[in-house]
Amino acid sequence: MEHTVRAYDAELDAITAELARMGGLAESEVADAIKAIANRDVALAASVIARDIKLDGLEMDIERKAVRLIALRQPVADDLRRTVAAMKISMNLERCGDLAKNIAKRALVIAESAPITPLTSSIERMGELVTTRLKDVLDALTSREVEQAVAVWTQDHEVDEHYDAIFRELLTYMMGDPRTITSCAHLLFVAKNLERIGDHATNIAEILHYEITGVELTEERPKSDELQQRVF
Repeated sequence: MEHTVRAYDAELDAITAELARMGGLAESEVADAIKAIANRDVALAASVIARDIKLDGLEMDIERKAVRLIALRQPVADDLRRTVAAMKISMNLERCGDLAKNIAKRALVIAESAPITPLTSSIERMGELVTTRLKDVLDALTSREVEQAVAVWTQDHEVDEHYDAIFRELLTYMMGDPRTITSCAHLLFVAKNLERIGDHATNIAEILHYEITGVELTEERPKSDELQQRVF
């Protein structure tokens, strides 16, 4: 029996280690995609796009291992929550990678247009905020700090407020100078992708809270009032 328990713990630890690696890759992809936008770095953007396949592979591997562990070991209570949470978190991290890849693709197009420095700076600031949120929730995942996860969850509205401000700023530029419409449209999609990455960080916080405590965060997630009234 002791041998079986040790084998189970080893399998679960292997999934956790792979999840931590996946988190590091996702965080790196997001940060580099933002740098590619800010610095008009075509090579870095191409690197982000190429790296995304590694994240996809890790997500599939974690899912296979978790399903196998559930089928063979039949975990219950804390162990079951931890296993299922690993699958859910890996899905959110894989999506963060997809969104970072989308940003990198926009960076390739934006690099060919005339720079709009004030708008790029606004995108960079929002990107730094989103990267910080993702880093904080991944740190909470590693340290299993519920309070840190809840802090990420409660600060989701800050990302929404940045998105609202950029949305207004981009519309102002497009109305003032139609020549900027194409570049601004790409930047608008970049901002929306960043807002979605922030949502995935918040999803991870919710999953982690339930995994550790067994209690769901039942309150409505804080959101910018303006974002709730507008759909894009």
